[in-house]
Amino acid sequence: MHTFPRAIALLFAFAIPATAWAHAFPDNSSPHVGATLKTAPSQAKVWFDSELELASSTLIVKNAAGKVVSTGNGQVDAKNHALLETTFPKPLPPGRYTVYWSIVAHDGHHGAGHFTFTVE
Repeated sequence: MHTFPRAIALLFAFAIPATAWAHAFPDNSSPHVGATLKTAPSQAKVWFDSELELASSTLIVKNAAGKVVSTGNGQVDAKNHALLETTFPKPLPPGRYTVYWSIVAHDGHHGAGHFTFTVE
């Protein structure tokens, strides 16, 4: 007689954490958050803890004046769908740079953030 309510309670107990695990959060980056580099990087990369939608995720880098210094809107790596990356068309001069990322995870949730690094 009380089996049905217990079954429903167990269903929700297991369903809610599964939904939360599907969001994508940044896991690592290159350059690292807040890094000071002696040599300018040729790329910026952000790894996430789950896969991203290819068409809806962007990564751009701006200099201290707000000018975009990266190529296009970045892209999700073709072999690793948890990696978002962009390249720099020419070496970055010394200065402070901000990496802006905007993603849509496979579960449809949007996320965005930014971090800085410095080239000496």
